[in-house]
Amino acid sequence: MHCIIIIKDVKSMISTNLRKLRKVRRYTQEEVADKIGVSRQAVAKWENAETVPDINNCMILAELYGVTLDDLVNYSEDKEKIGIPPKGKHIYGLVKVGERGQIVIPKKAREIFNIYPGDSLLVLGDEAQGIAIVKNENFLQFAREIFNVQEYKEEDE
Repeated sequence: MHCIIIIKDVKSMISTNLRKLRKVRRYTQEEVADKIGVSRQAVAKWENAETVPDINNCMILAELYGVTLDDLVNYSEDKEKIGIPPKGKHIYGLVKVGERGQIVIPKKAREIFNIYPGDSLLVLGDEAQGIAIVKNENFLQFAREIFNVQEYKEEDE
């Protein structure tokens, strides 16, 4: 009986996510069906929790909507209180700036970006767009790549 409840919850979660993602992108069920090569009825059944898409269709749907497969299948707005984030984009919550300007980088962010005590971080700013924090090694590697491309272009001229 416990397994049946979990399956119903997953069906409900997937259907809710599919419906919300389609509406956010302003697609009709027919447009989604055409884009992924299924019938409109299949899309309707997925959104009504009558059936669930197979793994291949889930992967195609995640790509279509620009979200991770995990978020497509497991995301619960009840727990997170915000919509499904685009693939590769994260919201970690609010942080407070201390009296001396310190911030604490949330644990999940540190794990995803492999930030450890003692790492050097570069803080970049754009008055119109905000502040970015980049690991020093990543920035240096990026700068080297730009320099190498520039050298390559100069040799061709």
